[in-house]
Amino acid sequence: MKDIVTHPVVSNEQWISARKALLAREKDLMRQHDEIARERRALPWQRVEKNYVFDTPQGRRTLADLFEGKHQLMVQHFMFTPGKEQGCRSCSYMADHTDGALPHLAQRDLAFVAISRAPVADIERFRQRMGWQFKWVSSGDSDFNDDFRVSFTPEEMAQGAVDYNFTMQPFPLPDAPGISVFYKDDDGQIYRTYSTYGRGVEVMMHTYALLDLTPKGRQEEGPADGMSWVRHHDLYEKAPAAVSASATPACCHVQA
Repeated sequence: MKDIVTHPVVSNEQWISARKALLAREKDLMRQHDEIARERRALPWQRVEKNYVFDTPQGRRTLADLFEGKHQLMVQHFMFTPGKEQGCRSCSYMADHTDGALPHLAQRDLAFVAISRAPVADIERFRQRMGWQFKWVSSGDSDFNDDFRVSFTPEEMAQGAVDYNFTMQPFPLPDAPGISVFYKDDDGQIYRTYSTYGRGVEVMMHTYALLDLTPKGRQEEGPADGMSWVRHHDLYEKAPAAVSASATPACCHVQA
């Protein structure tokens, strides 16, 4: 990278001065983040009226069952289209960050599950290949993916724009990524409290947060190249020399 080679090098005093200036901006950003989190918690809730049922390795389970005794449930809308051999590699990149968080989430009254349209047998085969431990169920032919706007019918796609990320926009695939959060009260009523799509799902990708600390950063040259370097973790070369400019595009294109 040319900018690495030509990067300015300064004295310790100059470096500390520049670092302090950036630190002030980082602290401001952190305060903004905290305020957005408060606003997120203050959002009104949406009552879930339908009784969604999912296929799991243990049999049919309702949305209420997926809470596993917790009041809160986080869902990764995982792109795994029926008939595909494997789940989306970008969604898999998200999922690679999940297992280590599960015991900590449980301590905060939060259950986690991934949900895809693929048959549960295909999900289990792929989950075992990836070595993941989190719960993953199939929404099958239910309305769940349609209602939460992470799957699109051929008729919707033929119109050139679908309802995704709270706006009409083109999307090239029948399934899309997202995260939704639900709350179940003591009477068993379930509410949707939050959903995020597009780049909002980066909240699960803390590899990005680490890369953002480094001189070379994410090494993604704009939306057309975004996530083109990502592979299923068992398909990476052992020691890639560099990110290839001709890498194949991500299975879900970057959304703002």
